[in-house]
Amino acid sequence: MTTVPELDPVIHAQARLRVMTSLAALAEGDRIAFPRLQQVLDMTAGNLSTHLRKLEDAGYLEITKTHERRTPVTYLGLTRQGRRAFEDYTAALRTLLAGSGNGQ
Repeated sequence: MTTVPELDPVIHAQARLRVMTSLAALAEGDRIAFPRLQQVLDMTAGNLSTHLRKLEDAGYLEITKTHERRTPVTYLGLTRQGRRAFEDYTAALRTLLAGSGNGQ
């Protein structure tokens, strides 16, 4: 009997999965500004911040706060651990979906 892969509960929540998918689309080491990610995901600042905190606490997300001229800017990017966790999540999901088509 084949074991069913476990999906990472930190990533599996719909909003966090959308965040991880968006950040994983960036090249490794690239970052996106908070307002741009908020716009791409069409999420409120508060809702997005809550999910970003969960991802940061898990070590999946790096948040960099800086200034451009006198304006504060927040950049977001996946850590290596976060990129690996997302790759593992998508691999587990593929395995789960492949198994669902053959009577398991």
